[in-house]
Amino acid sequence: MRFSGTGRLLAALGTALLGTAAFADAPLKVDRVVLMMRHGIRPPTKAQPMPPGVATAPWPTWDTKPGWLTDHGARAIVAVADFDRIGFINAGLLPRTDCPTRIALLADSDQRTIATAASYAKGLAPGCTLAIEHRPQDEPDPLFNQIDDGHAPLDPARATAAVDAAVGPGGIAALERRMKPLLARLDRVLCGQARTGCGVAREPSAITPATATSRPKLGGALDRASTAAQILLLEYAEGKPAKEVGWGRATAADITAFGAFHALEFRLLAQPPYIAAHNLAGLSPRIAAWLSDDGATAPKIAMIAGHDTNVANLAGILGLHWRVPGIAVDDPVPGGAITLERLSDMAGNHYVRAVYRAQSLAELRAATAKTPYRQVLPIAGCKARGVTGLCTLPDFLAKLRP
Repeated sequence: MRFSGTGRLLAALGTALLGTAAFADAPLKVDRVVLMMRHGIRPPTKAQPMPPGVATAPWPTWDTKPGWLTDHGARAIVAVADFDRIGFINAGLLPRTDCPTRIALLADSDQRTIATAASYAKGLAPGCTLAIEHRPQDEPDPLFNQIDDGHAPLDPARATAAVDAAVGPGGIAALERRMKPLLARLDRVLCGQARTGCGVAREPSAITPATATSRPKLGGALDRASTAAQILLLEYAEGKPAKEVGWGRATAADITAFGAFHALEFRLLAQPPYIAAHNLAGLSPRIAAWLSDDGATAPKIAMIAGHDTNVANLAGILGLHWRVPGIAVDDPVPGGAITLERLSDMAGNHYVRAVYRAQSLAELRAATAKTPYRQVLPIAGCKARGVTGLCTLPDFLAKLRP
């Protein structure tokens, strides 16, 4: 990722683990943090992960129920939470010895998100008990899916225009043609020596338009490629033996390259700001409240354990882009988080910067977090104190409103 001018200054400010940011006119201190985090490593969400014929051999088995956080995934979340904990202690957001009290943890109602929040709490505050807000497991929570739950209706025409703009000239067919070499590479992993009747590239890609209460959906080759790419990434990140990752035909380089399909799906359907703001309309008020509350008992650290869609929605609203080692550009990483840091000056003025923090593909596979990716990302359309990409708090809150 490239930054220029004041963008490089903003990026440089993120090289340390939180704390005080040195600006020319006065220091800013981080005093609130909100993380929008994707759940950790899981198996495919279905026992039969893809339709028959996509691959020539059965998909590898998992010891964990479909869609649930794996034991390996839990260890990886604990590790990255420990990394965060050190940064938060250095910034004065967590006590060094006592159990913290000003923490808010919110999770969606899936097992993988609840378990991710529990694992994060374990790494963030070892030996302590932290409350996690969530609905009963598997009871739908509209906070995490405002459009499909009917709480934030779309204007279908505006949604279609937003998707069309993301797809670009020539429509989805032209986009598929540009991805054809990568589709062929993926089919070689899925099919081995089989020449016909196998793979993802057999069905033309299409987009089902949004309705007032349903998000746009991708179908055909690019949709199936996105699903297959994510399954292969999860197999590798889980630490499965090489012979089980893509039937022994997928390398780490393949995993990285195929992630472009998954990232593309989110760029087209989840990141267009009009759609993103509506789908995030349940969580945006929580984020705004956590960043704005100066009460004596207000949470200093808040974490939302959600999904890749939620992370992509927030990235779309803020215009954020990242590149984690071993992961495709802008692909939401299991356990990765957009971290929103509120910085304050001596006069009580507040600012917000965005950071993306995630384990690399290698660290996910090892379930470690020794040197995670942590990069300050300029927020689109913001400039404060002479720094492009830094928002005043009022400007940031305005971005969260649909």
